[in-house]
Amino acid sequence: MTLVLGLTGSIASGKSSVAAIFADLGAVVVSADQLARAAVAPGSPALTELVAVFGPAILTAQGDLDRKALGQVVFADPAARERLNAITHPAIARLAEARLRELRASGVPLVVYEAALLFEAAAEQRVDAVLVVTIDPALQQARLAGRDQLDPEAVRARIDAQWSQAAKVARADFVIDNSGTLAETRSQVAALYQHLLLRAHG
Repeated sequence: MTLVLGLTGSIASGKSSVAAIFADLGAVVVSADQLARAAVAPGSPALTELVAVFGPAILTAQGDLDRKALGQVVFADPAARERLNAITHPAIARLAEARLRELRASGVPLVVYEAALLFEAAAEQRVDAVLVVTIDPALQQARLAGRDQLDPEAVRARIDAQWSQAAKVARADFVIDNSGTLAETRSQVAALYQHLLLRAHG
């Protein structure tokens, strides 16, 4: 039996690091972010619709989606963010469902579906269990500011644009705290990996 674990958490919580550890241990990782890029590739219906709604300024000179330009439009405007999600979420959902179906049919024991907006996109129904990665809020803000070169106001806006950590934890089956060292996180992931393998083989 294939077990599909949804992996989510707030922005800059370290989801990708946790996904990479799962991959090192032998899990198959499917990234919603990569699927999101495929969903809005040049020539895709979703990209055509985004340009119709938000204008050609969201494209690069090469005709790709300029995610930074689009981000500046939607992070400050909840209505614009809803329009964006209404276009992209169904396109990503179709790609995710096809990929997860393929993997379930192949019989791999553990698939990790990494999705920042797992709950926001109502995608938890695609998975068998949910892992939420948490982080100390002060550390989260410092990481986000350093990673994306953002001022405190922009950091706040990006964090506020998503569900709170507490809301995500309330709906989680498993929680990993990524506030400590990489070794501490790795040890939590390894223990969970073993637990999930036993469950998959159950």
